[in-house]
Formats: sequence, C-alpha cells, structure tokens
Amino acid sequence: MANTFELSVITPEKGVLETVAVSVTIPAYDGELGVLAHRAPLLVKLGAGWMRIETAEGQKLRLLVSGGFAQMGDNKLAVLTEQAKAPEELDTARARAAMEAAEAMVVTDDASFEARARALRFAKEMAKAAGE
Repeated sequence: MANTFELSVITPEKGVLETVAVSVTIPAYDGELGVLAHRAPLLVKLGAGWMRIETAEGQKLRLLVSGGFAQMGDNKLAVLTEQAKAPEELDTARARAAMEAAEAMVVTDDASFEARARALRFAKEMAKAAGE
C-alpha cells in the first residue's frame, strides 16, 4: 500500500513488534511525534510514554515505552527502546515494583537525573494502566 510503512519495535531482550503501519505516534524526549508513510528521514530520542500504532489492518495498538531512539528511513520506522509493554502486560504489582526501583535510583549527575525521571514516568504510566 502506498500509505503504509514498516514498523519494528525492539528492546535489548527481544523484538516486540513487527508490523505494517498507517500511522505511529511516539513519545519523543521533548513531546509526541507523529509518523506517516514516506516521512523524511528522522532520528529522535525517546522519552517515556505511550506509543500509539494504527496498523494496515485497522488495528489500534498501544505500547508503553521507556527511553531509546526511533529512526525513520526508507519508509521503515525502527524503535529501539529500553522497555516496551502492552497494556495487558501491566499490573499493580509490577507498577509498584517499578515505582520502588525508580525512587531508589541515585542521582549523581544530569544523565542519572534524566534516567530517574524517565523511570518514574514509566512507573506512573504503568500504575495508571493497571488501574491503580
């Protein structure tokens, strides 16, 4: 199809999603960014938040991602992220554990401050999705 592009979502542990998409909204470091087919090449730093996907089959998917990068080129979007969780993977116990781990992170410089802030946001989004 002329209005679609390939999407890959990858974490250090595994490939999370491979699909053909019509549109994707990603949580960039400084705000949301929408991606459509044939977009100009792009490299963007990710923040923590919800990635929204509309597939070529009309499915609407969401993934909670945390940090990493997204690259668009040759009508392919690659999202390389530290974590990617579907809503059904989120529960209260995991959200609490993620919050405790984020709060325990030691801040010693700007990079560790940003990592802690991203982890806290990810944990808060997990808690919301889990109904907490």
